[in-house]
Amino acid sequence: MRFGLFYHHQVPKPWTEDSEERVLKESLEQIELADRLGYDYVWETEHHFMEEYSHSAAPEVFLAAAAARTKNIRLAHGIVSIPPNVNHPVRVAERLATLDLISGGRVDFGSGQGSTQLEVGAFDVERDKKREQWREAIDVITRMLTEVPFTGHQGQWINVPPRNVVPKPKQKPHPPLWVACSSPETVEYAARNGMGALSFAFVSPEEAKERVETYYDLIASEECVPAGYAVNPNFALVMPFMCHEDEETALDRGVHGAHFFAYSFLHYWMHGAHRPGATDIAKDFAENRDAFGFSRHLPPETRAEMDPDLLARIDNLRKAIGTPDQLRELVRSYEAVGVDQIIFQVQIGANKHEHICESLELFAREVMPEFAERREELDAAKAARLEVPIKDALSRHQPATVDVSHVVISAEQAEMLENTDDEDD
Repeated sequence: MRFGLFYHHQVPKPWTEDSEERVLKESLEQIELADRLGYDYVWETEHHFMEEYSHSAAPEVFLAAAAARTKNIRLAHGIVSIPPNVNHPVRVAERLATLDLISGGRVDFGSGQGSTQLEVGAFDVERDKKREQWREAIDVITRMLTEVPFTGHQGQWINVPPRNVVPKPKQKPHPPLWVACSSPETVEYAARNGMGALSFAFVSPEEAKERVETYYDLIASEECVPAGYAVNPNFALVMPFMCHEDEETALDRGVHGAHFFAYSFLHYWMHGAHRPGATDIAKDFAENRDAFGFSRHLPPETRAEMDPDLLARIDNLRKAIGTPDQLRELVRSYEAVGVDQIIFQVQIGANKHEHICESLELFAREVMPEFAERREELDAAKAARLEVPIKDALSRHQPATVDVSHVVISAEQAEMLENTDDEDD
């Protein structure tokens, strides 16, 4: 079992002049603390235009800042949006490799298709085409990270001539690959592509058991054809977090942030009508939260009228908000069904920086040591169990390389001399 932190950089209104700056600086302080305490991962998302919900528009910049402040914690993209209009494959490969080098080989590469039409539409990406763009892009990016030189690609969405894409990452063949998953179908998709499943569904241990079993069955099957040049067999869950010795204090400090996160998510993906620069999600949340079941003390009659599946999802938001004893039992239950990593959402809603830091320290002191003690044994058993299936899966990966030894790119001295007045150096 590994433990990570997940950052959206939520900035609920009302905003002040330094709101965004404060959130970024506090997040870096939390990550620096987590590194000293022995947490394994920090995950940073990528979103665009999603006011209040996520101001994390440049994760590569933030993770570079985190790299400079830390020594051991892994720096994970969760995720990079890789339709080429959003992030061109060349730039993704260059940034990944650079971050991997300056961090000493600590990068994980989570990728995805982009999110709502609010986001991808602004980059002229059609929703019904984004998955096929992701699949083409992930193949091109992993080739750029490994081929010397990259032998070029002419596809439906991406055209790049032969070039040697530099620098190359420290980790070989490339940083571990993950894909964002929100449903059982996308978990299966991750397994078939030999990628880690970064699950954003708030599921119970019983639901997780089904998804983990399906995931690892597919990893070990002939259906697994790796998208990259290595298999990353890992299943991770994301959940809101707050830890305190007193349960009521933990709930007081953490439930509001968990509920705001869910409400703002629903605003952009399901029920919201967003006016850029004008909509106030925090105000809407304060006025309408009870109607959606986001109440600290939900009346029994309201619970009785709610859809049971929705109610279960809301209850799951609170699973990692509690005492060290409660969280220890929770982690044990997920460990028992094969979950490899629990990623805590700490900086959500109006959660206070000092409460987050106190929680990280308490959890690291009281809960993490038990799982660290048996990690080596469990890792060895897992590696032995998957050694042959991974070897077989990699044999099914067929890179689309060609011989480009004949390619010569001539210098442009003559043209440059003719256009000295118009060209930069």
